[in-house]
Amino acid sequence: MKVALVHDWLITYAGAERVVEQILALYPSADIFSVVDFLSDDQRGFVRGKSAQTTFIQKLPFAQKKYRGYLPLMPLAVEQLDVSDYDLVISSSHAVAKGVITGPNQLHICYCHSPIRYAWDLQHQYLREAGLTKGPKSWLARWFLHKMRLWDLRTTNGVDHFVANSDYISRRIKKVYGRSATTIYPNVAVEDFSVVEAKENFYVTASRLVPYKKVDLIVRAFATMPDKQLVVIGDGPQMGKVRAAATPNIQVLGYQPFDVLKDHMARAKAFVFAAEEDFGIIPVEAQACGTPVIAYGKGGARETVVSGETGVFFDEQTEASLQAAIGRFEADFVIDPWKIRQHAERFSTAVFQERFKSFVESRCQDFFGVLE
Repeated sequence: MKVALVHDWLITYAGAERVVEQILALYPSADIFSVVDFLSDDQRGFVRGKSAQTTFIQKLPFAQKKYRGYLPLMPLAVEQLDVSDYDLVISSSHAVAKGVITGPNQLHICYCHSPIRYAWDLQHQYLREAGLTKGPKSWLARWFLHKMRLWDLRTTNGVDHFVANSDYISRRIKKVYGRSATTIYPNVAVEDFSVVEAKENFYVTASRLVPYKKVDLIVRAFATMPDKQLVVIGDGPQMGKVRAAATPNIQVLGYQPFDVLKDHMARAKAFVFAAEEDFGIIPVEAQACGTPVIAYGKGGARETVVSGETGVFFDEQTEASLQAAIGRFEADFVIDPWKIRQHAERFSTAVFQERFKSFVESRCQDFFGVLE
């Protein structure tokens, strides 16, 4: 059986690419397709040294740095990828990959990280953050996003089965596409983390410093709790804002190597997470260290953190709500590092591989059995 793996774009190694890595571990002979592929030679380990077959966007000016600027062309581009020689097409999609064209004798399974966020329920947030709420540019952006929604909805007809990375995304798929999806949580490298039983008297948060991660909210909350220590790891556009809000009880370390991040997560009394994520890998990584999580109670965190057992939730993205959760945590929560670690193992690489392989094999038997 010939297998094609279609991914939106290959630029870096992040959450979606970890899933690509494990799909390739299951189907090592698969050929890779992508809108663009700008991985350097030393980044190609997760794709087994392979290069993707790409689209015309690969050769457009400034595409390596400004590929997102070509988003209006991506629906056309992905439709030019020729996967007609393949029996099984697996798309890994958070933007346009699921729009690849397949025929009636091909099985198309889409691992959907999310329907296009900025075209659907996060459109207004995207326009605000991009400064596109008024004027001609705003109307042009809104028109394009309208066209993107129409295309995105039409291309769902080419997908035989959807897999979602969380129940939260499964509900979004149902809402947007009117299709059911099977949840298979993405793989987390739980085995890379060690449990530290003796926790120290500080909290930690780690993230790219962009608006929706709400790291500035966490810093402001701790700024008015001078008796509580916070360590912030990460870099990004909001670094100036985060540093300006920090007080003496808050250490802003900026970008740190993975080993430093692991060390702080393992020793902290709790990991603080204020974003509404589709899944959220890093709270699971913290739990793999036996560290509880204080998380905003929406999105994927609701599925990866167990209230009262592996962490606590706060209900609003406000300093007061987070401070109240920290108060409850310190008053009532009993840390059981090995129980927290055991929970994290539900999201391990081995579990992902077993569930995804079983799902694909079952659907292949049903589909190709009918063709025979």
